[in-house]
Amino acid sequence: MSKSTESTDLGLKKIFAGAQDFLPLLGTDYIELYVGNAKQAAHFYKTAFGFQSLAYKGLETGSKDKVSYVLKQGKIRLILSTPLHSKSPLNAHLRKHGDGVKVIALWVEDAKKAYLETTKRGAKSYFSPKTDRDEFGEVVSSGIYTYGETVHIFVERKNYNGVFLPGFVTWKSNYNPPAAGLKYVDHIVGNVGWGQMNTWVQWYEKVMGFVNFLSFDDTQIHTEYSALMSKVMSNGNGRIKFPINEPAKAEKRSQIEEYLDFYEDSGVQHIAVATDDIIETVKHLRKNGVQFLPPPPEAYYQAIPGRLGSHMKLMKENVSALQELSILVDADEEGYLLQIFTKPLEDRPTLFFEIIQRMGAKGFGAGNFKALFESIEREQANRGTL
Repeated sequence: MSKSTESTDLGLKKIFAGAQDFLPLLGTDYIELYVGNAKQAAHFYKTAFGFQSLAYKGLETGSKDKVSYVLKQGKIRLILSTPLHSKSPLNAHLRKHGDGVKVIALWVEDAKKAYLETTKRGAKSYFSPKTDRDEFGEVVSSGIYTYGETVHIFVERKNYNGVFLPGFVTWKSNYNPPAAGLKYVDHIVGNVGWGQMNTWVQWYEKVMGFVNFLSFDDTQIHTEYSALMSKVMSNGNGRIKFPINEPAKAEKRSQIEEYLDFYEDSGVQHIAVATDDIIETVKHLRKNGVQFLPPPPEAYYQAIPGRLGSHMKLMKENVSALQELSILVDADEEGYLLQIFTKPLEDRPTLFFEIIQRMGAKGFGAGNFKALFESIEREQANRGTL
């Protein structure tokens, strides 16, 4: 990654310390997807990915315009929400985008302050601070828009002891398949339109105090046919990481262009979730029917010792086991990482998941970009969208 703009650890610590001044973020609180049929989607995420039933809101709880199912695995919480009638504002989102991420909720100590600090720096309001209460306490929340129609909701829950949020009840289910070993959200990747990446990089810097600690251009992320550019944004404590991608000119249409065509706007491209044992997790997911991108050629795995260098001595995983499951490997100065990408989770080629295991590495698999893109291009060729 000789051309990537990666700061030294000392420099990052100084920058990150400053980034925490006005908007301390404690972690990802939840991710909400708008879907066409939340009940069926919940069954899919439970069956395929090993999520567990957590909470529910719908007609039975007094919610008249939408129903929401909350799933949990490790520290990951997904909300799947569906409109209950034709006048619901969720319908417009679904008609345009299909199933996709609407909300990236961030856990904060003070939702009112988070709203004040971000809106005074230029954020567009999604909703002003509000307090919701029930017998378990209160939750303060507020929201702002980010790229496309995606929003960030700030969630302050220090005075709440309920199952999830006021208005939700415990979702009791006799069907809770075994977890797949998914632990937490590692990063969330957004795709934006032509020439918009730097606009949103500057927005995250100004509005949310993030820093751009890693950048890739089309000389690094390209194949024979397609290319893109990407910059990774992180908050001060490094718990929240948002890579932002935009297309780059090339001979054919990249995966970013395909996403923008079918999502019809900027939006979340993929959610990366961490595991402590990617081999067992991927075996579990494959057994459950999760489909992953096609494998890279055999030469990719033959080249791993040379690419990993000294990290190869520390690598616990057998290369043949990784090859059997089509898991990718990369390394940086801090260590190595293992990653694999699912195929799109809906018929529109938009949202997908990444499974990642970090063994010290802080990067995002730059050494895998070419192999990954070629796998995606084979899928695009099958769809006739390359």
